[in-house]
Amino acid sequence: MDHLDDLDDMDHRILTALRARGADPRVAGAARALSLAGEHGALWLAAGLAGAAVDRPRRGAWLRATALTAGAHVVSMGVKRIVRRPRPAHVEPLVRTAGRHSFPSSHATSAAAAAVAFGALGAPAAAPLAAAMCLSRLIVGVHYPSDVAAGAALGALTARLGKRWMREGARGAREHS
Repeated sequence: MDHLDDLDDMDHRILTALRARGADPRVAGAARALSLAGEHGALWLAAGLAGAAVDRPRRGAWLRATALTAGAHVVSMGVKRIVRRPRPAHVEPLVRTAGRHSFPSSHATSAAAAAVAFGALGAPAAAPLAAAMCLSRLIVGVHYPSDVAAGAALGALTARLGKRWMREGARGAREHS
């Protein structure tokens, strides 16, 4: 067995163990709710728009953070179309999915992008909620751990690269006040 086979085997074993946690109805319900809320980045887009509405002095930064989150999500969808890794077939999923490809997890991508971008604006709850979102994708059985890890890395990198642009949105708002 080579290293890729070892990683693939580990991916399967970790997913199987976490998917088994979905046997608990409370865990399954929470994971399903997070999965639904994260569909197409909806939770994060709504949170970013709410931040822009509430934090008027930094409205531009919130809108740019939201745009970074949406952009990261779109990039992940593009990567999925290139990689075309099938979703796990060895576990029964707890939710339906919008597509049949799993790498990278777009839920994890938008969650990590929001955690980095919104965290920079002082929203500390974004990080634990993003972690829960990532974990939910394993519990509902629709992604391998490597899908989630790659998605989270892509999202965090996208938001990190856009931080300067996001801050310029905050400065522009102050200069126009």
